[in-house]
Amino acid sequence: MILFVLLFVPDDNASERLSTPIALNIASKTTATLPQTEPVPQEPEIIWKSLEVKKGDTLSDIFKRAKLSPTDMMNIINSGPEGKQLTRIFPGQSISYSLTPTGSLSSLKYHLSALETTEFTLNGSDITAKHEKLTPDIYEDFKHARIDSSLFLAGQKAGLSQNQIMEIASIFSGVIDFVLDPRTGDSFSVLYEKQYLNGEYIGDGEILAAQYIGEDGELTAYRYLDSNGNIGYYSPEGVSMRKAFLRAPLDFTRISSNFDMRRKHPIHKLVKAHRGIDYAAPRGTPIYAAGDGRVIKAGYSRANGNFVFIQHGDQYTTKYIHLDKRKVKTGQRVKQKQIIGTVGSTGYATGPHLHYEFLVNGVHRNPRTIVDKLPKAKSIDPAELDRFIVETKPLAEQFTSYQHRFARSANSTGTGE
Repeated sequence: MILFVLLFVPDDNASERLSTPIALNIASKTTATLPQTEPVPQEPEIIWKSLEVKKGDTLSDIFKRAKLSPTDMMNIINSGPEGKQLTRIFPGQSISYSLTPTGSLSSLKYHLSALETTEFTLNGSDITAKHEKLTPDIYEDFKHARIDSSLFLAGQKAGLSQNQIMEIASIFSGVIDFVLDPRTGDSFSVLYEKQYLNGEYIGDGEILAAQYIGEDGELTAYRYLDSNGNIGYYSPEGVSMRKAFLRAPLDFTRISSNFDMRRKHPIHKLVKAHRGIDYAAPRGTPIYAAGDGRVIKAGYSRANGNFVFIQHGDQYTTKYIHLDKRKVKTGQRVKQKQIIGTVGSTGYATGPHLHYEFLVNGVHRNPRTIVDKLPKAKSIDPAELDRFIVETKPLAEQFTSYQHRFARSANSTGTGE
């Protein structure tokens, strides 16, 4: 009997070989067993191009710059009331559009503001319009300013926008002539809304309260929405800030010649009755109707140049002379603060200015003083007064709180008045 003995010699590299990863090529086996899937089609990315509306632009100009079809333009305009809006575009607004793969117009967006957009979608000859209005987040802010030279410069220094400063002047335009009345040392405060969208500041909202402190005392105005949906600014007692006539038909200009019945005419060098006030202002400055009324004459004469005369009821007439351009026609009804023309130097005028006259029953009166003698402003309806007091009380308390905090802050930093 033969016995075989097998000897196994340990291999020191065995553990290394066992621990070495082994790549298995099984692709050829598994590919055949995987189900076949169709590729998911990718939606083409919509590319929007935007154009800003410039001064003097019409929708036709916008379409020409974008090289869009005038036929599409007319179809959009005639598609409904939303399309008609595009005939009244304003500088600063924008229009964006997207094209189809073949280069034709697919969609058009009219951005009325940061919050309002109307989108037109074209599908062949069919056009659908979708209007979207976003709701911003509202926060409140407070500013206080001291006048060293003018309301405008003081407002700018305090961080107010030009529109806000003009709105403050508009609120008090029936009781303050911001051309002549402000004096060094006067001050004003304003409580207003700030609008944010998705955490981003997009602009200012309404002025909620304003106060002007001058030599003649203080004037306070609160914004109030009455039960009929009308908005106005009223004193704490409910007296409207809106008067029958503006104190001045221009904002933030200087008067070159006050009312003087013995003034020497700058061209004729003769002493002639100067039955009005000259407001010096840059050419093109808007001129407002001092009150509601009807244009009884708008035309041109050698002495007056371009002029507009407005009748206010049976007793009062206002005259606006040396205009660069007239914006109204004879017989037209106008509202207070409506633009009726622009400052110029037509007729017998040495430079751009507005000559403004005020007549009572055909007799010239001083525009600076006659306003004080006219009927007083309307107050809140007695039936509405209780509602007004309830609605404005929280606002008044909030406004006062901001004023006190500002005063404490100014005193602590040594910047108080």
